[in-house]
Order: sequence, then C-alpha cells, then structure tokens
Amino acid sequence: MTANLTLALVAGALIACGVYLITERSLSRILIGVVLASNGVNVLFLVASGPAGGAPIIGLTPGPRMSDPLPQAMVLTAIVITLSVAAFVMTMAYRSFQINGDDEVADDVEDARIAELARADLASESYEEMGFSDTGEDVVSE
Repeated sequence: MTANLTLALVAGALIACGVYLITERSLSRILIGVVLASNGVNVLFLVASGPAGGAPIIGLTPGPRMSDPLPQAMVLTAIVITLSVAAFVMTMAYRSFQINGDDEVADDVEDARIAELARADLASESYEEMGFSDTGEDVVSE
C-alpha cells in the first residue's frame, strides 16, 4: 500500500490554511477556515485508506481487492458535521452583522478583567493566607 504524496501534501496545506484562518477574528474567515480544515481532513482520510478497490460486497469482489468502507463512512460523517458547524458559524456571522454592522468577534470585557488580575497576581496572596502551600498540602500554623 503506497500513499499518494501529492494528496498528502494537499491535505496538509488545506489543514494548515484552515487552522490559520480559524485563528482570525472575522467570523467569515473562521467559516472558510473550518471548511478548508475539514476538506483537508477528508482528503487525509482517503489517502490513509489506501488504494481504490472493488465494492465492499461479499461475493461480488474477492477479499484482497475489496476496499475498506470505514474511511468512506468516516468522511461522510465528517461532511455532515462540517455542514452543521458551517451553518452555525454562518448564523453567528449573520447575527453579528445585523447587530454590529460587521462580523468581527469583539473583545470580552470579563476576560480582560481576569487577565489583568492574573498579571497583578492578587489571588496568590489570599491563597497563602488560607493555610495552603504551593503543593496543595495543609500547612499547620502554630
């Protein structure tokens, strides 16, 4: 069983481009990234499944020439999942465009506040005051 190097490289490129686009702030770019990454994984499934063979029906195709139906079923399932995720992200992008006039994900105010507290490291002082060490064991105070 030999894998097609060109298809493996195409699958890697699609997944890399998809991951790059998923990290963007625009929901339309995230949508394109999800679709590209999903198509890359689907191509990777088909590359990993081996060469094409006969129909996987007992009695119609001899055993060694029969293709494996599992990767095909996994690709069909991945297509359905991608369709549902794409519909969800498209709905979020449309709703964001209706409300804000663009589809860019806004900064989370609560997340920024927690990050500021982490930078100030205010939580560690109260943690030590309660009688716990850094390892989580009880400290006996005398």
